[in-house]
Amino acid sequence: MKTINIFFICCALVLLNSCSQTSNDYIEISKNDYKNQLHGFWLGQCIANWTGLITEMDKIGFDTANTSSEFYTSENWGTQDLPNLWGSNNHSQNIDFIYAERDSLWGADDDTDIEYIYQELLLANKTPTLSGEQIKNGWLKHIKAEEENYLWVSNQTAFDLMGEGVVPPMTSDPELNSNFNMIDAQLTTEIFGFYAPGYPEIAVDLAHLPIRTTAREEAAEISEFYVRLYALGAVPSDQSPKDRIFGMAEEARAKMDDSGYPAKMYDFVKSNYHEGKTWEQTRDELHLKYQINQEDNYKMATTDTICQGCFAAGINFGAGMISYFYGEGNFKETVKIGALCGWDSDNPTATWGGLLGFMYGAEQLSADFGVDFSNQFNIHRTRQGFKNNGIDTFENMADKGVQIVEMVNTNFQLYEEQDEKWLLPKEK
Repeated sequence: MKTINIFFICCALVLLNSCSQTSNDYIEISKNDYKNQLHGFWLGQCIANWTGLITEMDKIGFDTANTSSEFYTSENWGTQDLPNLWGSNNHSQNIDFIYAERDSLWGADDDTDIEYIYQELLLANKTPTLSGEQIKNGWLKHIKAEEENYLWVSNQTAFDLMGEGVVPPMTSDPELNSNFNMIDAQLTTEIFGFYAPGYPEIAVDLAHLPIRTTAREEAAEISEFYVRLYALGAVPSDQSPKDRIFGMAEEARAKMDDSGYPAKMYDFVKSNYHEGKTWEQTRDELHLKYQINQEDNYKMATTDTICQGCFAAGINFGAGMISYFYGEGNFKETVKIGALCGWDSDNPTATWGGLLGFMYGAEQLSADFGVDFSNQFNIHRTRQGFKNNGIDTFENMADKGVQIVEMVNTNFQLYEEQDEKWLLPKEK
């Protein structure tokens, strides 16, 4: 009897060791949790996008007929919104969070609708890597060919070129598209990071052609930085939000060209943060260093003379890094700073709202705001040609995202699967 007991004890120890080894070798990603987090991505992106729209182009750093060079500060939160570059004030009389409550609709905007198109195209074409023809056909089908079609700068130029038969990536060729260095790809491709959780370089490969539909050079590098952040943020972690976002940023920064202005902007903002300067001081110094003095070979776009480069990829990346670092992983604080920072303020807010919304998840966002948010999304506010007259739900959109991760895994064999979980090998 003692021999039998010892035998079973030894077997149990071997089994426990095997289970422990499996647990230590893999990071488990629950598919159900991932779906909730993708719901949080769409919700967080919408909250941040619409909040940032209030202050979009209010403060661009130069004196014009409608705009003061004096930027907003933290004290402006909750106060009256001032007219933007074009003299309008469309979304709210006060600078505060905007959100759609239950039984209402979130409207699509240019920070959410192209990503929605790409997700639909991936599923419709049954491929994680879209071709230039697939992108062109998708854009022409789902984007309105009229003056008010919610496209600007490089997106609009690329769309016009597609109408002439030009196929990506030639739609961002500097010889054809003088807006190739604008912000556009930053706000249309981050989602590809969530399709390859834990594999930032795979995610960058998936996003390669969508990015180069509208961007080249530094604008493309900045977009890849965001995609990497999303892929890194998609991995579960026990770290605090602040430690996570700082660690993720450093890993993504390591892939940047040290000699380029995006890397130098990143280092400048990070250095100011660690020196204890306020975000307002850093924003003002960023404006002087890059927009005024054009240091580190930063050149304002000659085609964007109306607002002196305020749609450019660079200045908005710098502003984005200010809200990213000074927000310290806190959703509300990050969006507040992003909305007040200046320039094209709905774009960085939407990017970080999507990332942090994913990391927190939809349920946590609702709890933090104390709001029963709407889960319905109207893609036809800005785009066309989708089912159900353009009305979708975040749950359905999140489920489609999970399907794409499954498709990516089928193609690249990134994860082992077990009981509705993806097992991410730690050594990779």
